[in-house]
Amino acid sequence: MLKMPVYRLYQFLIAFPLLLVATILAALLTIVLASCGSRWGAYYPAHCWAKLFCWLNLVTVKVVGHENVNRSTSYLFVANHQGAFDIFAIYGFLGHDFKWMMKKSLRRIPLVGYSCYRAGHIFVDRSSRAAVKATMEEAESRLKGGASLVVFPEGARTWDGHLRQFKKGAYQLSLEFNLPLVPVSIDGAFDVMPRTKRLPRWGTIKLTIHKPIQPPVDETQREIVMRQTAEAIKSALPDRFK
Repeated sequence: MLKMPVYRLYQFLIAFPLLLVATILAALLTIVLASCGSRWGAYYPAHCWAKLFCWLNLVTVKVVGHENVNRSTSYLFVANHQGAFDIFAIYGFLGHDFKWMMKKSLRRIPLVGYSCYRAGHIFVDRSSRAAVKATMEEAESRLKGGASLVVFPEGARTWDGHLRQFKKGAYQLSLEFNLPLVPVSIDGAFDVMPRTKRLPRWGTIKLTIHKPIQPPVDETQREIVMRQTAEAIKSALPDRFK
């Protein structure tokens, strides 16, 4: 097994410099191509960058359940949020073109935040009712265009690996647009880089793509569907996180 001091040396001397260059190139390419209206350019540069991020950090991603979704169908993917590498694992290995619903604070990341904006990702602003309404309207415009969305309904990374309480926003979108929900279980990202750590370590992340769940038809059923997706996600997590 690789010794941690050797791994850290490899990261600082090889992986991180390469990833810095790759991040700049992917962001610039996304900005240029997405600004020209390229749907391919809005997704694939970042998709390749996310794969590279995992590979160079010696993180293996295994996926189960690709057969449960159709690439030509729009879905609302809901996933648990174990750590920072959830983003790289989903972006690189979900195998479905989508838009993120992400925290507004990520918009401030130099270059990367602007590239996400140009790619059409949605920045969630909860500062006021008007801001929340504007966020939902933007999400609605993306869905009308036939996009899929990926949401972490917990709203933030877990502190201990267990699921946090789900927020209702994503499920309201599913209700309004009759959009099937696809639960995605992420296991292993908490060990690779939990919220309390600043540097990743090598490891394996497993994505389990569950079968779609029909959208709720009213607010009462929305609560039922929230529980169904949470239970589906939990079903593929190890006992220590159930």
